[in-house]
Amino acid sequence: MPYYRVVGEIPRKRHTQFRRPDGGLYSEELMGEEGFSSDSSLLYHRYLPTAIVKSEAVEPPGSTDLRPNLPLAPRHFRTQDLPSGGDLVAGRQLLAGNGDVRVSFAAATEPSELYRNSMGDECVYVQSGRVRLESTYGALPAAEGDYVVIPTGTIHRWVPLGGEVKALTVEAAGHIRPPKRYLSKYGQFLEHAPYCERDLRAPAEPLIVEGGETPVLVRTRGGLTRLTYRNHPFDVVGWDGCLYPYAFNIADFEPIVKGIHAPPPVHQTFEGPNFVICSFCPRPLDFHPEAVPVPYNHHNVDSDEFMFYVGGDYTARKGSGIDVGSISLHPAGFTHGPQPGAVEASIAAVKEGKTTANELAVMIDTFRPLDLGPAALAAEDSEYAWSWVR
Repeated sequence: MPYYRVVGEIPRKRHTQFRRPDGGLYSEELMGEEGFSSDSSLLYHRYLPTAIVKSEAVEPPGSTDLRPNLPLAPRHFRTQDLPSGGDLVAGRQLLAGNGDVRVSFAAATEPSELYRNSMGDECVYVQSGRVRLESTYGALPAAEGDYVVIPTGTIHRWVPLGGEVKALTVEAAGHIRPPKRYLSKYGQFLEHAPYCERDLRAPAEPLIVEGGETPVLVRTRGGLTRLTYRNHPFDVVGWDGCLYPYAFNIADFEPIVKGIHAPPPVHQTFEGPNFVICSFCPRPLDFHPEAVPVPYNHHNVDSDEFMFYVGGDYTARKGSGIDVGSISLHPAGFTHGPQPGAVEASIAAVKEGKTTANELAVMIDTFRPLDLGPAALAAEDSEYAWSWVR
């Protein structure tokens, strides 16, 4: 994270005696990245965060098989056709992935169990509904349009706040951060960045849960384990540092516009290991008098483009079957662009007075090929690949 926060009670100096009201010591837990060489936070627990009483191997809740995108083709998946139910952890339906990232969809109706992903950071985009992320850092409410970034190793759970919560989940094999080009060498957002510290929300107070033995589902590179802690891990009375869960709403992204069509890097919101996350938001249309206000045909020779359409009007996709809730996958090896007629239609719309684009989409570009998961194959529109010749 790019800036320092303090929540709850902490001692004046780090790693000094900090005593409970009964005279005993609070237990420190340093959560740190990259072997004490990157961001960290220091948490103060009532009980030992190391005290476990049981460890059990756990089978994955659903199929995690991935298969190559063969024969090579552009793909269209309809998340609207996927089943709802379950929670935001065990209920994830795997869409695509590779060695760097896994992308899933969930339509959750139930609270999740306590969960710790020790393989990498997670970024969860809330498509609809209201939910609360509860963690050792405190509670963080989230709703439609929120990205919620959860650091590696954070014990947390998701609690829907009435009704179904639809979300796209991005699980990285490393850390998810704001792009380096948006930050000073000391970590402050620069003036050209499309969002800043004021747009980020984080837990504001401790979340104390009294309880005895408590199971936590833990994901590591070796698989899933359920560790049972002697005391409930939500016993943190205070913490400080630069590493914590936070939320950022897509409506707070400030689009960068040009006279002619700007390429996707201007929409970048986060970066991960060998992938980026971009936000396509409502914005003024290109204002050059001869501008073509939809994307040109392009071939990303080094990346696969995974686009989740979450709102608005997709002028460039007219006639393709793409709608709200759709996902398109345009792989390296395939040149993609507007559907037939979309270019002329967009120019005509500008002549008739249209001045803004109102599309809303989340895009993940990966720099290694994405393999296809069982949920994508179950919800595929098999005719999409031929939509440019209809």
